[in-house]
Amino acid sequence: MTGYDVLRRVKMPRRLPRNTTAGPLVVPVALREDGMAFVRDYQKVPHALTVGANQSGKSMYQRNLISGLAKLPVGLIGIDCKRGVEQRGYAPRLSALAITPDEADGLLEALVGEMEDRFDLLSAHGVSGLWGLPAKVRPVPLVVLVDEVAELFLVAVKKDEERRDRMVMRMIRLAQMARAVGIFLEVCGQRFGSDLGKGATALRAQLTGRVVHRVNDKQTAEMALGDIAPEAVFAATTIAPDRPGVAVAGDSSGGWSRIRPPAMTPAQAVAICHEYAHLTPHLAALAPFRPAVSAAPAPGSPLLKPRPATG
Repeated sequence: MTGYDVLRRVKMPRRLPRNTTAGPLVVPVALREDGMAFVRDYQKVPHALTVGANQSGKSMYQRNLISGLAKLPVGLIGIDCKRGVEQRGYAPRLSALAITPDEADGLLEALVGEMEDRFDLLSAHGVSGLWGLPAKVRPVPLVVLVDEVAELFLVAVKKDEERRDRMVMRMIRLAQMARAVGIFLEVCGQRFGSDLGKGATALRAQLTGRVVHRVNDKQTAEMALGDIAPEAVFAATTIAPDRPGVAVAGDSSGGWSRIRPPAMTPAQAVAICHEYAHLTPHLAALAPFRPAVSAAPAPGSPLLKPRPATG
């Protein structure tokens, strides 16, 4: 018997077990160290937290996740308060995008309103969940992708604290209630602890899926994994710097595994979002936050058009 490290050069299995992919919201994202695919199943684990230091490979994980989601009949909502540097390229597949804290405040308010409208719909039909609704009236599921959660929590001046408290409260409400109406959270950041301020611990407790890349300190690994899989903390702190993308994934069941997504460039992820732009749903409540979309560049076309020389 010969053993080898399947995470050194990641090759996703061509076929996935039927019990792994059953369900309307299942996305293969990475390869586990046992050779099986690691999937995000939003019906089983509705909300998740991804943490990792700079250059740890968490952006690679996000690209694979967004590329997989782009192919499904879901609405994607982006919150990237770094002026959209990470998510703006995905605009063709986004139903809404916020790139500043002020925009994020308004978008989260709109999402809470959408959640409440959906609960009214469930009540009117006498069902307790989105999938109990008749297909002709069932709203599209939504996945909210928060690129750097610290940007929602930290404030530079005291006058911004009220806005911060509103955003955190709305995030907590979505995490506690929105699963039933088909709204799911994917929260990403370098670290996510109580030091971010009021509400951080309450929100983190609702994010039952955890993916931890290489971190800068043991405390960050403990914050992310200590409450669900304490034995996985050591595994997360031993990820080598020369293995970007390797992470430890766990959930509230206590199980965990090392994973690594396949290599994907930003251009590849953007191309997939352009290819599946026709699946982007238009949501009236989120229309003010629909990002402008530029035409996809033709393969091999130059970025700059040649100009004739003048004498």
